[in-house]
Amino acid sequence: MSTHITCKICRRLGMSVCGREKCAFKRKPYPPGEHGRKSKHARSISEYGMQMREKQRLKFTYGLREAQFRNYVKEAQRRGTNTTEALLQILESRLDNTVHRLGFAVTRSFARQLISHGHIMVNGRKVNIPSFRTRTGDVISIRPQSSAKGAFKDLEITLKKYNTPPWLALDKEKREGKVLGKADVADPSMFLNLKLDSIVEFYSR
Repeated sequence: MSTHITCKICRRLGMSVCGREKCAFKRKPYPPGEHGRKSKHARSISEYGMQMREKQRLKFTYGLREAQFRNYVKEAQRRGTNTTEALLQILESRLDNTVHRLGFAVTRSFARQLISHGHIMVNGRKVNIPSFRTRTGDVISIRPQSSAKGAFKDLEITLKKYNTPPWLALDKEKREGKVLGKADVADPSMFLNLKLDSIVEFYSR
């Protein structure tokens, strides 16, 4: 999906979901189109519309297709615990998200490219499936043969000022990260100001 299309989605959803530093929503925080500015507060949204919007925001943040996202919600519901917490932990455990959270990729979309092209290893083995689930104790690293490639040329500079969330540990010199546990939904770096309960309610209809 092109940057232009992605940022149109961000503007339509009313928040930056692409993860890009120069997201168009930050410059134009109103819907795209001729009447974008005027329509910002023009109409109220129904409960169903609000649930749909929150669902779309979370789905696009993680770059998922509808079927994928729906399956994750159902899995979280089957766990029989806190469904919203379970859902976020499932999403955060994806390898593309973990690579992004470790600072190896500026966006989840770029992380998916790195994984698909064989640049990422888990526990010393190449993994090219972005949806691969990481677990406590897993070690994520950049494939040695890939380390000098252009995709990682500025990584040393980026990692110097980068802090990982508390459920991950990062060795900046080795360019290697470790999963310490499950993502903590109370961590301020997580989110997103989304009404997560409404997302679960959307799929419970």
